[in-house]
Amino acid sequence: MGTVGASADETAGERRQLINVAYRLLGSLTEAEDAVQDAYARWCALPRSRQEEILSPGAWLTTVTSRICLDLLGSARARRERYVGAWLPEPLPDRTEWDHAGGADLTGLADPADQMILDESVAMAFLVVLESMTPAERVAFVLHDVFRYPFVEIADVLGRTPAACKQLASSARRRASVAHAPVTATGQADVVRHVKEAWETKDIAALVRLLNPAAVMTADGGGMVGTVLRPVEGGARIAQYMVAIADKAPGLELLERSVNGVPGLVAQRAGVVMTVASFDVSDGRVTRIWAVRNPEKLRLWAREG
Repeated sequence: MGTVGASADETAGERRQLINVAYRLLGSLTEAEDAVQDAYARWCALPRSRQEEILSPGAWLTTVTSRICLDLLGSARARRERYVGAWLPEPLPDRTEWDHAGGADLTGLADPADQMILDESVAMAFLVVLESMTPAERVAFVLHDVFRYPFVEIADVLGRTPAACKQLASSARRRASVAHAPVTATGQADVVRHVKEAWETKDIAALVRLLNPAAVMTADGGGMVGTVLRPVEGGARIAQYMVAIADKAPGLELLERSVNGVPGLVAQRAGVVMTVASFDVSDGRVTRIWAVRNPEKLRLWAREG
């Protein structure tokens, strides 16, 4: 991927970019870090003479990381067919709320909170759309539309012509176009706050007013904790389900938190995070709720504060 004359001694400084690329490609920070570590291992395995021939170690690492992610995306489809219930991307807290106490220094060099850039390209709604793409579409779209890599460099990752990569990105862009423009953070925060208040008071009528009649709630427990295995459809049904959860979980505390850079809710009991909920809001009403309950995906949220 390109040649910019960077020194091989600067490869450690590429980790931030690589983590950001890999997370958007995979939807999992754990898998992203593994992919980046694998790429660095391959770099270190190169003979010194070969390293010195590579004018841009960062570009080389990006190409290798992207290829590793492409392979993982292919195998992920088979794994997710065996996954219990719906699979959702791993939610990310704001860097100020990262669980440093949870042993989350994934890189060995720097805290991952300092490496992730939280913008609209990591919003849960966007990541869920990425899941609908083929592996090749996702790689072409993310590298080009999110990170602005030229198609001639993406072609080296995918092993296709630049023209073919352009077509893949175009196809992916059409899939992504179904996602509406995000509301402002303030607007979403207001709606989420009202949902929290109605949920806490078990006010079904208020929840129904806040939910789009065609709203859908998807939960991810991974078979490790109890949750619905299929999406709950319809604002009224979701409202009833939310109140039923509140009835069955005394002592559950709801907190307004940033989830993947967007206002969301965190449910905790005795200081331990049990659920992280993301929302998609349109015209002042919730259209989608994504509730991640799989504890393996909540390790960064393990303990509030």
